[in-house]
Amino acid sequence: MIWQQLKTLRIATWLCVIGALSSHTALNAQPVPAEAVARPSLIEMQQRVAAASERSPRWQGPVSGPAGQTGKSIAIISEDLRNGGILGVAQGIHEAAKELNWSVKVFDARGTPAGRDKAAGDALRSRPDGLILVGVDAGEMHPRLTAFVKRETPIVGWHVGPKAGPVDDSPVAMNVSTDALEVARITAMAAVSASAGRAGVVIFTDSNFGIAMAKAKAMADVIRACADCTLLEIRDVPISGSAALMPAVTRELLTRHGARWTHALAINDIYFDYAVPELIKAALPNTRLSLLSAGDGSASAFMRIQTGTFQTATVAEPLNLHGWQLVDELNRLLARQPVSGHVDPPHLVTSSNIAFDGGARFQYDPDNAYRDIYRQIWKR
Repeated sequence: MIWQQLKTLRIATWLCVIGALSSHTALNAQPVPAEAVARPSLIEMQQRVAAASERSPRWQGPVSGPAGQTGKSIAIISEDLRNGGILGVAQGIHEAAKELNWSVKVFDARGTPAGRDKAAGDALRSRPDGLILVGVDAGEMHPRLTAFVKRETPIVGWHVGPKAGPVDDSPVAMNVSTDALEVARITAMAAVSASAGRAGVVIFTDSNFGIAMAKAKAMADVIRACADCTLLEIRDVPISGSAALMPAVTRELLTRHGARWTHALAINDIYFDYAVPELIKAALPNTRLSLLSAGDGSASAFMRIQTGTFQTATVAEPLNLHGWQLVDELNRLLARQPVSGHVDPPHLVTSSNIAFDGGARFQYDPDNAYRDIYRQIWKR
């Protein structure tokens, strides 16, 4: 029953209205000091963007590991199942868990501190053999995880911090993700490349999450390093309030920046779900403003790229694959072995490659036989 609800939610995810209202703040871009960064040339940026846009990237992950620890029960604490990226990962976990005959219980925090408290408490009472955090900030969740640590419950996560791979000094052993900073840089480089080094940029982020702020800063550094680009501002809009806030924010930015605003960069596609209707109402041509997202490759983003409706790129996470990797990492811990530490390279989805690697299903699902590889590792 739970899983049927998840499937229904995914179909509706880009249409859902996120009800929580929250205040927003414009972060002036100029006073924020930029760290010393490498200044690649426009040609170098174009080369890196082309490499990130390759079709059917070869498998670079693990090919060996412990046999499947069958019959386990696991709990998933999700930040908010209304987020398409989180939902896609949860579906991948469920698909992989079936291979090992694991039972799965999902606890949705719905994007609020009170929801995280309840989800953690309910998950603890379910007495799982392992715990997976999906989209929840590991630092913010740390006090709620101490009880799991006392029970020696292994914990892995997806997008739980700014750094991908094994996590130091945390109850969470592994953060499954692409390299968030590299994702952000590729997104910004794509904007610079497409504009021939003359982009006028607004960046959307959410200061509630460390990973979001790290991505925003990495994008800003690339834009600042482009001599003829302009970083107009960094706008802080909570993801949980994007439905309520983005229409007015979009109208305000169009009025304030006018034709200087040529590119919008965001830490997640969901901002554009609510910005695009305002761009259409304003009768802007599709080529007037280019939207590029540093995650996660939602179904609505794929639709916009396919139809040429303002969005030109998204760095799409292999959400289903990451669900399989989370199960594999947890399986390693249950077998008393270390995590694999594998980090997938970023993949930029554009109109040129969207027909491949799952694009027809409005998702990035690399055609590299990862399911069969994991089955072989688990001896299933």
